[in-house]
Amino acid sequence: MDQQQAIEAATFRRLLSHLDNHKEVQNIELMILADFCRNCLAKWMVAEAKERGVALDYEQAREHVYGMPYSEWKDRFQRPATAEQLAAFEKRQSEKE
Repeated sequence: MDQQQAIEAATFRRLLSHLDNHKEVQNIELMILADFCRNCLAKWMVAEAKERGVALDYEQAREHVYGMPYSEWKDRFQRPATAEQLAAFEKRQSEKE
């Protein structure tokens, strides 16, 4: 791994750590504000692994991103979306079309 790749990998690990330290930030909020969430990161991991011929399924990637099985994270930390969050998400999605 060259220096640039090492920096990028360390930065990604730091992003995952930051998200882990801020579990109060809900995925829907990330989607509204940044158009990506923890699940997106897992999907991107799967896509990059596939491109490199590495077997990685979505649930494995999610566990890496969430630091635990997704179902456990969801039970412990995910709150139901509010009406305001749902409306903001729908607005964001319609603006992308």
